[in-house]
Amino acid sequence: MHVKASSLTIFKVRKMVGMLCGMIIVLVGIMNTREVEGRKSRISNYGEYSAINCRAHTASITDFGGVGDGTTSNTKPFQTAVDHLSQYGSDGGAMLLVPPGKWLTGSFNLTSHFTLFLHKDAVLLASQDMNEFPLIPPLPSYGRGRDAPGGRYASLITGSNLTDVIITGENGTIDGQGEMWWQKFHHGQLKHTRPYLIELMYSDSIQISHLTLINSPSWNIHPIYSSNILIQGITISAPVNSPNTDGINPDSCTNTRIEDCYIVSGDDCVAVKSGWDEYGISYGMPTKQLVIRRLTCISPTSAVIALGSEMSGGIQDVRAEDITAINSESGVRIKTGAGRGGYVKDIYVKGFTMHTMKWAFWMTGNYGSHPDDKYDPNALPTIKNINYRDMVADDVKMAARLEGISGDPFTEICISNVTISLAAKPKKIQWTCTDVAGISSGVTPKPCDAIADQGPYNNIECEFPTDPLPIDDIQVQTCSYQRMYP
Repeated sequence: MHVKASSLTIFKVRKMVGMLCGMIIVLVGIMNTREVEGRKSRISNYGEYSAINCRAHTASITDFGGVGDGTTSNTKPFQTAVDHLSQYGSDGGAMLLVPPGKWLTGSFNLTSHFTLFLHKDAVLLASQDMNEFPLIPPLPSYGRGRDAPGGRYASLITGSNLTDVIITGENGTIDGQGEMWWQKFHHGQLKHTRPYLIELMYSDSIQISHLTLINSPSWNIHPIYSSNILIQGITISAPVNSPNTDGINPDSCTNTRIEDCYIVSGDDCVAVKSGWDEYGISYGMPTKQLVIRRLTCISPTSAVIALGSEMSGGIQDVRAEDITAINSESGVRIKTGAGRGGYVKDIYVKGFTMHTMKWAFWMTGNYGSHPDDKYDPNALPTIKNINYRDMVADDVKMAARLEGISGDPFTEICISNVTISLAAKPKKIQWTCTDVAGISSGVTPKPCDAIADQGPYNNIECEFPTDPLPIDDIQVQTCSYQRMYP
């Protein structure tokens, strides 16, 4: 039997269906809104950075048990993370993200095709437990440690025989907490050489950029026996009375570019090296093809750029330009001595601005520090073709102190277009020159006779090469990352 539904019943059913559909739409909308809001919060850590190579894989130190509370040791999580991510070296490489927090750690090793990336609010804190810094042998070109005859404590971030390694970030901080080490050094309590913040050895294609390094136990950045190195946008800070807190020390390296860095240091801001006495001579690996540009330095007791004193493997083709020195002992200093052997040659400096200096120019041929008593005193260094031009300085105590070696003069020194304004109480003698030879032009105050002024009718311009070095061909690209931090 067929029963016809009433109009009222049909109306009620339609109303209920409409209400149900409306509720479904609202619920779906709420769910979609929550999903969108959740998605937004989870991708808020998307960012871009510049690197020589981008990475296909990304992980966070928290994925490996890292705890950023400033007290928990993360040495094992960092090393576990690097070891795990090394499997992606042949598959686009990997990046380890260090998120906001204070990450206490001892020494750990990096791997190839790898990026260590520090968030802007991340701080790597060097452990105060000396046992978290393994002992390693002396460098073969040094024969002993720099602080003591024994071996060395491994650096905080280190690696050897690597290819394509990047340490970068958003100006995140690496804090060496060096006070403990400085006190032990001052009190003669160290049997081994202090750790550096970053040391990469026997490696190729290195980028260290956009980081803040503070309170290093000793040297801050030390690439050695390596090539194709890009160091950019680094801020380095240590108390000006802290011992040997050199900024950046390229050591027996080829094809290096240091640019756009700000350094406040207890020692040389950039120290170019290549081994020590008989060990450096035997190892025979020079530092060459080095570019330094747009550097600002404060170092009241040391040099803005030092060449040596460990230069026994040779230093050649260094190009420094657009440098600002403030309250520093000297601008460019060559440090060497009998027993060093090796050479410093083909050095080109221009566009140097100096404020409040002890010396504008300083060359030292009597730097007497030796690793042991086995050095050959007849191993004399060759210092030649040193070029300075287009420089200004104010509040300077003394223009130049140029001291070669008796029987082994420093030659082919060229200084042009340099104006030095003296301090309120300058030295009575502005130029001291012994065992040096060269020429000058347009230099005030007037140089010594050994750096003969060419006169107003023979203006010269000291050499500065215009051909680019291979490191200038290395370009960074824009990389992106997306990490869903917990």
